[in-house]
Amino acid sequence: MALALAAATTGCATQPGGKAPMAAPGAPAAGTTYTYTGNPLFRDVFTADPAPLVVGDTLYLYAGHDQAGEGQMFNITQWLAFSTKDMKTWTAHGPIMQPTDFSWVISDAWASQVIQKNGKFWLYTAVEHDPAQGSHGKAIGVAVADSPLGPFRDARGSALVRNEDTDGPHTWDDIDPTVWTDDDGTSWLIWGNANCYIAKLAPDMISLDGPIRQIDLPDFEEGPWIFKRGDLYYLVYASMDKSISPDERISYATAPSINGPWTGRGELMGSAANSFTIHPGVAEFQGEWYMFYHVGTLDVGGLKGALGRRAVAVERMHFRPDGLIDHIEQTDAGILPLP
Repeated sequence: MALALAAATTGCATQPGGKAPMAAPGAPAAGTTYTYTGNPLFRDVFTADPAPLVVGDTLYLYAGHDQAGEGQMFNITQWLAFSTKDMKTWTAHGPIMQPTDFSWVISDAWASQVIQKNGKFWLYTAVEHDPAQGSHGKAIGVAVADSPLGPFRDARGSALVRNEDTDGPHTWDDIDPTVWTDDDGTSWLIWGNANCYIAKLAPDMISLDGPIRQIDLPDFEEGPWIFKRGDLYYLVYASMDKSISPDERISYATAPSINGPWTGRGELMGSAANSFTIHPGVAEFQGEWYMFYHVGTLDVGGLKGALGRRAVAVERMHFRPDGLIDHIEQTDAGILPLP
């Protein structure tokens, strides 16, 4: 998740009459259950930047907790977790971490992904570095837990990637990490805004084992998500072509190897309703492929959906015999009907 048009602003404006802006709803209590009735998934909380993880018979879904009030752009205060065993009944597990759980961070629970490796669960995420601690702008942090629901703790005590480590056009180019572990056990980190970066992770999962390189992708904006199906690697990402739309869309590329060459395959999904940003998260679960994304159409607690008040949605993905993906339409019904 991030912004291509300006640095994110978390300060809020006072409403006329000196009233403080209306606050967004808090996190659902752990144990709260939801029955899927179409999109968006969760109707009482603003969620963004969905990141699915399948562990055994359970799909976990991680999301940033959008809490922007009136006059705010972004205010994402914590990472939430949900789970399901059938895509129909979902359970909330409350916040699993907040940015200041990293001692070197001051704010911003931006896009994350959790992966499983070496008996641990690793959360890679974008946060705002504390300038008093030697860096500034967005950075990539990594946390670790023994369970997919935490508790997650800072795995290294410092940023995995700092703003100064890449030659990007602005201070928020190091965001939106996605991780893939290849068949040989090597894990790779891909991230970026404006530039798409890739680097090999060391076996310890908390340091880089090689140089940071760039992947050339058509209209790349941000939000990469890497996965593999059969022998083909897929890189899905938020793209922008202002001749088509002033808002982000989802495009994708394929490659025979994690190291490319990557072939652009065009648009996969159009712009999100009422949201400049869109963020893909892909998972195969119980024989079906799903695309998670967010929209800005949900109204909660008197607050209307907006750029900083988004809601996670989901659609099915369908692959052609040649491995390419059919265009995905955003719908209110989503993945209904369910068994």
